[in-house]
Amino acid sequence: MSVLRKLHRKFLSEKESRDNVKWGFVLLALFLLISFMSQKATEALITNSSFGDRKLPIYSVDTTEKKIALSFDAAWGAEDFQNIMDILEKHQIKVTFFMTGGWVEDNPDCVKYLVSQGHDLGNHSEHHYDMTTISQEEQIKEITQVHDKVKELTGYEMFLFRPPYGAYDNTVVDTVYSLNYYPIQWDVDSLDWKDYGVDSIINTVCNHKDLGPGSIILCHNGAKYTAEALDQMITKLKEQGYEFVPISQLIMRENYHMDVTGMQVAD
Repeated sequence: MSVLRKLHRKFLSEKESRDNVKWGFVLLALFLLISFMSQKATEALITNSSFGDRKLPIYSVDTTEKKIALSFDAAWGAEDFQNIMDILEKHQIKVTFFMTGGWVEDNPDCVKYLVSQGHDLGNHSEHHYDMTTISQEEQIKEITQVHDKVKELTGYEMFLFRPPYGAYDNTVVDTVYSLNYYPIQWDVDSLDWKDYGVDSIINTVCNHKDLGPGSIILCHNGAKYTAEALDQMITKLKEQGYEFVPISQLIMRENYHMDVTGMQVAD
């Protein structure tokens, strides 16, 4: 009987040892897995935070006030210009027009009218090139040529620049700031340039996922349905409690930084 007990104890002892070894391997595997996942999470965090090396233009502004800015890119045509102006006057709001050099030359009376009505004049480059594809010297010319034309025509000193196609890189942003301009993008695109129709423009803007206090809305002068959609779009945004201001009154001029989304945040 004592022999059986000894054998039983030996078996239990060996089983315990085997179990300990097994659990040792399990714990080691879990430790390695957790370490691997932790490393990957750290790498992901570093990747998602690497925007610090990428210079961003202003897409929107961090504010608790329900203020938004409506902007128009003007590069082709002015057939709908007066209709747009009439609607803006009806609602008593001021906007920002980003103009190319060609549009300024072709529509000097429109440029003068914008100034007389208190709207912002924004620079949209001389030739509407993708600014990332040209040298910094050429970038400077693209901006200063429009600046000089508008100043000679109206005396207005522009300081807001929107790169054509929304294309930029660090050099473009540096160039803009070096010329005492602020680089401006948008966080709400009306997609009016796709000619989807009036209802599409209204719904796209008024129900946009990024629409909020400090938003900058992109529209286009010369797009097929923009003027027709504008009155209803403005009305609906006002019903949501938004106040329209030109970009010059929305952005911060100093003591700010950009977050990863391109939102301008006070220091």
